[in-house]
Amino acid sequence: MTEVQEWFEKLRVERTIKALKKNNFEAQFVEKAAHAVREIFDMIPDGATVGVGGSMTLTQIGFFDEASKHSITLLNPTPHPSIDDFLRMRREIFLADVFVSSSNAVTEDGKLCNIDGSGNRIGAMTFGPKKVILVCGVNKIVKDIDEAMKRVQNWAAPMNAKRLGLKTPCAETGVCSDCRSPQRICNTYVVTAKRPTWTQVTVLLVGEPLGL
Repeated sequence: MTEVQEWFEKLRVERTIKALKKNNFEAQFVEKAAHAVREIFDMIPDGATVGVGGSMTLTQIGFFDEASKHSITLLNPTPHPSIDDFLRMRREIFLADVFVSSSNAVTEDGKLCNIDGSGNRIGAMTFGPKKVILVCGVNKIVKDIDEAMKRVQNWAAPMNAKRLGLKTPCAETGVCSDCRSPQRICNTYVVTAKRPTWTQVTVLLVGEPLGL
């Protein structure tokens, strides 16, 4: 990254963090993924029950390796041998002390934009766990909700569908066709404009590209 690019990115991050705080989220910037992992576990007390939402970012930053070193109960719904166990753990996550995941997009005016197949990840972000920690690479920052929706629908969703081996049109063509596939992952659209009333939400922006 050139000096000019670093300058531009720095100002963009500063605008986004300022806007998130104005919207009552807690927000901070960490330069490296390794720093993000330390910050996450500084916010999680020993003995806590910690739920996670599907996220490439958590794997990339080494969250699961680090979690095994701490005295916490980790609720990770994937993989599970049966659909009943899978759904049971997803529901248990709503009663967790802490929920950790990522956001599909973060706008420069301080909003979170997310799309889900079943809504469990979005649901846990907004109500249930008292504390939510969202880890997002700077590649997730977009100008506004319109840009966020385009990014998620036309970029992240097709690649996630392909990554997960789903049988959706976008996993074949790379283009959203607003399909009716039973494996569609774009069923629930949620914009979190301000911090949810009963949930403490911290957004960690990491100075590296992470996730899709």
